[in-house]
Amino acid sequence: MAVEPDFEYDLLERLTEARGVPGYEDRVRAIVREELTPHVEDLHTDAMGNVIGTVEGESAYSVVVAAHMDEIGFMVTHVDENGFLAVDPLGGFDPRVLKAQRATVHTRGGDLPGVIGSAPPHTLDEADREKTPKVEDVRIDLGLDAETVEERVSPGDLVTLDQGTEIVGEHVTGKAVDNRVSVLALIEAARRLDSPAVTVHFAATVQEEVGLRGANALGVDLDPDLAIALDTTVANDVPGFEEREYVTRCGEGVAIKLKDSSVITSPKVHRRLAAVAETEGISHQFEVLPAGGTDTAGFQTAAGAKPVGALSIPTRYLHTVTESAHLRDVGATIDLLSAFLDGETGEGDYRL
Repeated sequence: MAVEPDFEYDLLERLTEARGVPGYEDRVRAIVREELTPHVEDLHTDAMGNVIGTVEGESAYSVVVAAHMDEIGFMVTHVDENGFLAVDPLGGFDPRVLKAQRATVHTRGGDLPGVIGSAPPHTLDEADREKTPKVEDVRIDLGLDAETVEERVSPGDLVTLDQGTEIVGEHVTGKAVDNRVSVLALIEAARRLDSPAVTVHFAATVQEEVGLRGANALGVDLDPDLAIALDTTVANDVPGFEEREYVTRCGEGVAIKLKDSSVITSPKVHRRLAAVAETEGISHQFEVLPAGGTDTAGFQTAAGAKPVGALSIPTRYLHTVTESAHLRDVGATIDLLSAFLDGETGEGDYRL
């Protein structure tokens, strides 16, 4: 590849290819626990499934670094008389990209392969061709007779979309790049952190895709002095968009969030992030996201007013199975997060 990643690519592949929809992040959680254990002094999982690895600092001042583990998916609601599965979405899908996708149904008896079918175009009339697709119209075909499906599948079983993780040019692409690439950054930063001046909680959170629920709970339970969230963000630097609509550009560095529809980050925090990036020569850009939210908002007010910042990894084709992030931007995110934590003394004043 033209760009050699300065992080453990094999770990990113494991994280992205693991399955974990909101509320059922078990497979991802197991990887996170395994990878964090050697690098933290305390590791625990709370009642919601958030994983928290703590590195004790010289002071009681505490910083939370959070990245969500969950990916968008579905929950089975019904098996029809012909053995096709109706589903309810877990997270936001664009229904236009769901047709002709392969899927896996996760049952108590094991995983079953399936497909989301698409009618051949030459069998559709003009009205069908022009019909706007809806997520509620999705049906999963397991290729089995109805009786067998009834025996093996139950309402509440989970569905994820299938796609391997690949290097495409200088990008990593696949399903669940949102947000496993940030989980990787969290783990890499924990590996690098040595004798911090402040206590750092590395938190892999749950249920972000359905309302920042894990972060909201952790904001109360941990009550940090400062929170930094990690997530992917929109990179519309592709045909069909005007430059003003790009939000971020792939390959131009980590994005320092200024706002999204859920949060306006603390000015003193994002200014310090930018100052560290300038001092360390880390490529960076600024993010103003018109719509969408991240765990940042979950920490800002959950236990009273808190200073918050966020680092985002520019990503094309979000909420599809071909999400695509530039390898250099991933490396820049890890570098800036690590440098920021190394320099945090707890003595700065983030109040406005």
